[in-house]
Order: sequence, then structure tokens, then C-alpha cells
Amino acid sequence: MTTSAFGDLGLVRGEDGHRPVWVLVGAGRFDLANSPRIRTRDLEELPLNQQDLRSLTDRVMAALHEYGGGRAHTPGGADWLHVQHVPVRRLVTQVLRKLLALSLWEPFVTAPGPITPVPYEGLVGVRPSSSQEYRTYTVTWSGIAYLLGGTAAHNPPHTAELSTLLPADVAITEPHPLPTGLHRGGVVALSWSSRHAETLMPVLRELARKGHDSVLIDLATDPGQRCLAEGSESVRVCPAPVGLFRLSGETDGLRPADDDRTVEVGPLAIRLSRLVRLLSTLLAMSGGCTQPSWPALVQAENWLGRVLRAVRPHSVVLSNDTSPLGALAVYLADRHDSNTVHVQHGAWTEESVAWPALHSRDVVVMGERDHPLALAWAKHPKSEVHVLGQPRFDALAALGRGAQRRYLEKLLSVGTRRAPSKIAVWACQPFRPEHLARQAELLLGGLRSAGPDWGLVIAPHPAQRDSVFAPLLEQATGLPVAVADTRVGARGCLAGADVVASAYSTCGIEAALLGVPVLELAALGERTLGLADHGIAQRCGSADEVGIALAELPRSRPPAGAADSVCRWRGDSAAQVARLIDHRATRPELPFDPLHDDARSTPPVPEQGEGVPAS
Repeated sequence: MTTSAFGDLGLVRGEDGHRPVWVLVGAGRFDLANSPRIRTRDLEELPLNQQDLRSLTDRVMAALHEYGGGRAHTPGGADWLHVQHVPVRRLVTQVLRKLLALSLWEPFVTAPGPITPVPYEGLVGVRPSSSQEYRTYTVTWSGIAYLLGGTAAHNPPHTAELSTLLPADVAITEPHPLPTGLHRGGVVALSWSSRHAETLMPVLRELARKGHDSVLIDLATDPGQRCLAEGSESVRVCPAPVGLFRLSGETDGLRPADDDRTVEVGPLAIRLSRLVRLLSTLLAMSGGCTQPSWPALVQAENWLGRVLRAVRPHSVVLSNDTSPLGALAVYLADRHDSNTVHVQHGAWTEESVAWPALHSRDVVVMGERDHPLALAWAKHPKSEVHVLGQPRFDALAALGRGAQRRYLEKLLSVGTRRAPSKIAVWACQPFRPEHLARQAELLLGGLRSAGPDWGLVIAPHPAQRDSVFAPLLEQATGLPVAVADTRVGARGCLAGADVVASAYSTCGIEAALLGVPVLELAALGERTLGLADHGIAQRCGSADEVGIALAELPRSRPPAGAADSVCRWRGDSAAQVARLIDHRATRPELPFDPLHDDARSTPPVPEQGEGVPAS
């Protein structure tokens, strides 16, 4: 649900002569109206068919490509809708959610007409989120009125709340400097998330053993997402220039005049010219490395291109090639004739990605269940998919169960309280606060019904804001509950837990690999990883089911091979990925055999910041 600086808005029918018109009004005027009316929050809660929404999003994005795909390019020739596809698609989805809801409301369907926006309300806003940096942009109802042809002469592009998040303009008087001492090397890797770094660094260390120097470009703008591992002569860690992603500004070519081109959304039709102008508002704002503005991407293209010309790598390796930076990096790598390798860093489901597209030539996935998805999403004309596991998980066997258990007990025994005999760890995701509150209600209710022996440790996601947990702790009256240090995270304590609960975290997979029982929180409408479908987790859709599952512990380990379908775990994934990269560089004409017995891993060591290691 979106909130407006103008309070609780409603949509009210009026008359303009004999033509119906609709007006967005505040609560006072809404309460006095005696014509058909509905609060916008009630519109947004109408149930939508998610498959219809996805299909409609595909159709509108195709219409956008046809209408506006060639209107803006980077200096290097990258199409704006290609590199900015993910944030554009997400905003388009928010537009379509509101339009579909409007088309389901009978009074509007039977008497459609123009909508008058709320004067001075911004057209693009941001929804609440527990993410530290990532912004969930949305369109306001005044923005919907504008898309349907309404006059919005007094409405600014951004809501007041979003305007406060705009970065200060950074004057670019000269090119950003390159890292000192760059020289020719075999590999350039890109990371802007702690999970990217933890996935790629073990591979780069294995490549060093094979004689390949590499440079890890750390593009993170959130300090908590930076690479914490130390570099070496063979593996250099180079941060991006300060201020690279703090640019804002308009995108030339994305302010078309109104014309008669429209796209139908059920019984409604939106003007493509206005949709492009709305999207240009999104592209003008920089949300850091996760959603860089168009001017920031142009600067990033210039800087990354100079890095590639200096290093001249045979391979560019990354863990996300669909978001703006990833799509841009693969585009640049192709222009520099470097092979591209995408190493999956998180679990996938069919509905889990904003844009089902993978652009790299080689795609490394965790388990067999990811293979058909990767084949369907791969866009490179020579793409190949390899099931090699997860390099980040090679270190799981080195985690100290005893040390982690002591850490959990210490958290739960603050003051004079004794630690409970049984401890659950909740692996969180940076969902919206109300989403987390629903999950907490389900889990806490189950723990209460399971008896007094249980305590809960909430393990934040690395990208999550600490402040979101205060209201969750208030829900936990009477239960021993604590929040783990963000630097520890779920992996830093899951090995010491009696059970791990999660809806969508890969930590559920890690727990299953270690033989720790997993509860998959699957309340009505909840998206999960589907681990229960593979026999490595127990699905719980209610507090009662959580309580029953806890009472039945300990459960037996998953059947042999069950976890393998979700993630191949041999402790040699980093070595296997390194072999693939080495193979492409030295014997590109031969097929790659992932079962070659030369694969050897260095002893797995948990990355710095990976919580409580072996004591």
C-alpha cells in the first residue's frame, strides 16, 4: 500500500455536463460525497491474478521497447531500456497493479472517465521498505491520473518524501581516476553486494592458484555491502571512485510530446508518451549502485570501459547481470571481446526475478532445479548453463557449531535471564515492514504454542535496516528473543540452531546442507523457495503448523540427493567455477567437462564477516 503526503485519498465520481469524471480527494471531502466512491487503499487491496499481471507487464514492456527503445543510448551505445530494464519494469508493474485494480472496480468500469489528480502531489514516490539502500519506487494515484490523460500542471515529478532522498548534484570536471597500479590480468570481477563478494572471492583465489591474476571491482555504495576480504598481489580489490553513483539529472530523448500511441490495460488505455516521461523521472534519480541514475550509468560506463582497456581481461565475472550495473558490465565485456560468466549468488524461483533474463555467455547455477530456469532465461547466442554449486557454501563445513551455539546462548541470556534449551534462528529478508510483521506473528505464535523451552534469534539480512526489528521485538512479549549482529547474519549462527525458519532466504538451503531442520514460512500468499517440495524443509502456513513442527523435532535428515537438487555441495564449487573460467581462456574450442577430477579446492575458510567461525 502506498501512502500520500495528502492523507488518506479516495476516488469520487463527479459530473462534467453529461460526462462522468473522477476526482482524487482527501478524507474530509470523501466522507461528504454521496456519489460512487472508494478509498485508494481499498482499491490497492483488491485481489489480482499474478499470472495476468506478469503477462500484462511483458506486453507493456514490449510496447515500450517498440515505442521508445531507441530514444536514449549511453555514449557507448547501450540502450536505456536494456541497462535500466529492471527498475523500469518494477515501476511499470506498480503502474499496472493500480490500473488492474481500477479496472476491477465496477463503478469505474461502467462509467470510465478522466481522473483529476491531487494538486501538488508528486507523480512518483517510494514505498516503505526494510532495505538499507534499495528503494521500492511506485507511482502515486495522481501519477495514474496523469497516465490516463489527466492534467497535472501543478504536480512535481517526485513526492516530497522522495525528493528528500535525491542526491546532491556532483560536478564532474574530469574523468574519475583509475585505481593505481592496474596492469594486464586474466579476470575482472564486479561486486556491489556482500553476497556477490562472498561468492566471487573464493573463485578468484582458485584462479590465482592457476596463474590468473584478477581485479575485483567493488561497486558497493552501502558500507555494509562492501567486500571485506583482503586482496593480494594476484587478487586486487579496487573500490569504485567516491561519488560515482551520486549523480542525478534528466535523460535526453525521454521527454516526448503527447501523441496518440497508447497501450491497453484491460478496458483502460495509457499514453506511452506519458509513461516514458514518468519513467524518465525514475532514471533521473540515483538510488546508489542498486538503482543508479542515467547520468551515473554514463559515468560508470566511461570508468569501467577504461578499467577493461587497462586490464584487458579474458573473462568478466559477476553475480548479477540483469540489474543496471550487471547489464552494462556484460555489454562492455562483449565490446571488449571478454568472455562473461554469471555465478548465481542467490536462489531462484520462476517468479523470483524482476526480469527473467541472463546475458552472460556462461551461467553457473547452484542445483539441478535451476538448470531449466537458466536455460529459459539465457539470452546470449552461445549461452551454456553449468550446475557447479555455490562457491560461498564451500566454507560451510568450517563453521563452528559449538562456537555458534555459545553465541546464540549469549544473545538470549542478557541480564539475569537463562538461555532457553532450544533455539530457533529466523533468517530474515529485507521485506516491507508489514510483510515482516506477518511472518513474525506466524513464527512467534508457533514458538509460544511449542512450550517454554524455545527462544528465537532474529538474523538480519546484510542489506536490512536495524530499526525495522524494534516493533517485531514488541510482538515477542514473554518470549526470549534477540537480534543477531548484522555482521554475523544468519550464517554466523545457523549451525548452532535447533531449527532455522525462513520464507525466502538462501540460509534455509545452507541449514539443510548442514543437517539443521528448516521451517519454510508459507503463510497465505507468501512466496517461498519451495524447499519443502524437495523434502529438505517443512512447510508451515500457520502458527499452529509451526508449533506442531517444533514439537516433532528432531526430524531425520533429508533423503540422500534431496538437497543436491537444490544445491550441489561437494566443497569444490569455487575450484569448478575457476576451472570453467580457465578452460574458456586456454581451450575455448573444447567442451567443458565439470566432472574432471583435477578440481581441488583450497581448505575452505569462512569469509571475514561471516559470523562465528570455528574456534
